[in-house]
Amino acid sequence: MKKRTINLLSTFILLFFSSQILAQLPDFTGIVENSKDSVVNISTSTKPKSVHSKDKLEMPEFPEGSPFGELFKKFFDHDGFGSKERKTSSLGSGFIISEDGYILTNHHVIDGADEVIVRLNNRDEYTAKVIGSDKNSDVAVLKIDGNNLPNLKLGDSNALKVGEWVLAIGSPFGFDHTVTAGIVSAKGRNLPGDNYVPFIQTDVAINPGNSGGPLFNMEGEVIGINSQIFSRSGGFMGLSFAIPIEMAIDVADQIKDTGKVSRGWLGVLIQEVTRELADSFGMSNPHGALVAKVLDDSPAQQAGLQVGDVIVEFNGKKVTRSSSLPPIVGRTQVGKPAKVTIIRNKSKLTIMVTIAQLPDEITTVKENTEEEKEVKKSVLGMSVKKLDKVTKKQMKIDSGVIVEDVDLDGAAKIAGIRKGDVIGMLDNRSINSVEEFTSIAAGLEPGKSIAILIHRSTGPVFLAIKPLDSDS
Repeated sequence: MKKRTINLLSTFILLFFSSQILAQLPDFTGIVENSKDSVVNISTSTKPKSVHSKDKLEMPEFPEGSPFGELFKKFFDHDGFGSKERKTSSLGSGFIISEDGYILTNHHVIDGADEVIVRLNNRDEYTAKVIGSDKNSDVAVLKIDGNNLPNLKLGDSNALKVGEWVLAIGSPFGFDHTVTAGIVSAKGRNLPGDNYVPFIQTDVAINPGNSGGPLFNMEGEVIGINSQIFSRSGGFMGLSFAIPIEMAIDVADQIKDTGKVSRGWLGVLIQEVTRELADSFGMSNPHGALVAKVLDDSPAQQAGLQVGDVIVEFNGKKVTRSSSLPPIVGRTQVGKPAKVTIIRNKSKLTIMVTIAQLPDEITTVKENTEEEKEVKKSVLGMSVKKLDKVTKKQMKIDSGVIVEDVDLDGAAKIAGIRKGDVIGMLDNRSINSVEEFTSIAAGLEPGKSIAILIHRSTGPVFLAIKPLDSDS
């Protein structure tokens, strides 16, 4: 009897806590019901360019009734040989943002398409007009003819909290209006090649076909456009990324108003501040964006920004990581002054910069010329030589010394310096000659982290080097 009582009590406790857990789980049914009619399936088609008649292969002649006649006829009756053309199609998602038919999706969903077909939840189909798209933000604006179309309410992605529930609706692998849910994993993520988008990272299942679809908060508001996944297999692996809706709407408004997107440009190459570098700059903790290069004729150069400056605040917004700076600059109005707070020589300064339009392309000039006479010297566990004119032109730098050799157990090796690197700065001082480099190195305190600027073919980078007692 006692055992039975214990079992009943255990069952009651289990049921009680199970009901409590179930009561705390989110209910997505209302969001889906209210939003499904505004989420669309997007299919595109592209016609290959016709081959000019003079470039086409002609079908050989066969005797009447030859079995090869029909075989070769089918082979030659394709694009490139005959008159028929094949179409390639792709699938994606999108959502209606206004009752008169404006739709948001990804740039990569419609890029290069000759025809864009939008299908609604009720199976109505429209041929959409591409109003415009922006590759840098991966946002595209479409328009279909319609009135009183169901459209979604837009939310505030800035109010999102890590760990908050979110929901996605899209067409993965062509399965219309598939619903998946998860949580916000991180905010402000920057991905390689996407410097201007502070992505929302989630663990919502996103697969090919979800691109361009909406990401909802628990109020049923759109707070992002599902754009990318991180995957080694091509399928979902728990990491998906969405474009914040504020950025998407800003891009969409510019496309609708002017047909193009204007972005602010500062003109610096930046990197992360490590703990060792922070120590060398006199910072209590690593934060900000370290300037590794100032581009010629840029707003940064005109304002007096220097290599080695650490940007910690831009127009009143804290720069916690280097990746947070480009989106802030990109959204700054062109032609307007911006207040930039930096750390230089262990002191905090404020500089005013007038932001310019982001150039379409920044080119580097390469020029071959006669090499200057080499001067070699060994210091800090490496041998360095005079910078030649060819390297100056290739890397677009004015001064420095080239690393000729790196000792196997010296400070340079430990810091990650390689043969062929060009040293541009040491201890926040520019290097103009081998003699200047060795003089500065001789005065460094062993065991203390010192910032050293390295130029490579991939770009400039700051490293932290600790001089050793054994270094000559």
